[in-house]
Amino acid sequence: MKLNENILFLRSFIHCPKRVGSIIPSSRFLAKKMVEQAPWHEMSAVAELGSGTGAITHSIHEHVSESAKVVLFEMNDTMRNDLQLKYPEYACYPDAANLVNILKQEHIQQLDCIFSGLPFFNFEREFRDMLVEQIYNGLKPGGLFIAFQYSLQMKKQLSEKFMIEKIDFVPWNVPPAFVYVCRKKEINRMETL
Repeated sequence: MKLNENILFLRSFIHCPKRVGSIIPSSRFLAKKMVEQAPWHEMSAVAELGSGTGAITHSIHEHVSESAKVVLFEMNDTMRNDLQLKYPEYACYPDAANLVNILKQEHIQQLDCIFSGLPFFNFEREFRDMLVEQIYNGLKPGGLFIAFQYSLQMKKQLSEKFMIEKIDFVPWNVPPAFVYVCRKKEINRMETL
């Protein structure tokens, strides 16, 4: 990990801790735990929310096929510009809250998998609900949502729209993290009436 990436991450955290969530980038152990959950031979369209300095993006890049479409989301301008330089073949946008519209723009019907490093529980409930809805609508039926969090607080909310297949604990990260492996479930419309 480059020292300047750590400094950039720390500066971003100090400037806006609710949006960044950690003082340093994700560890390679966390990145590995996340990407090993996906059936890469079936992946043709993937997104990553909260790409940061690219710790997980790097692992995605190592696994994804050349023909697959990858869309990255990062709000921090400096980090997003760095990602665009490192991964010019990937589309890169600032706001995951516009996920569904951006997929249309990119001519992607639905995603096979969404990876996320967003600190959901730092967000206001309304914004968190909207993000979860965007993720749900952006995934194909049975698509995977793989997210890391620093607590189990999102378990209840995610279980409303996803089957949580497992939650792995990754101690070798600062702070230690939980990796949620969730599969999109079809919501019975009668339940919502």
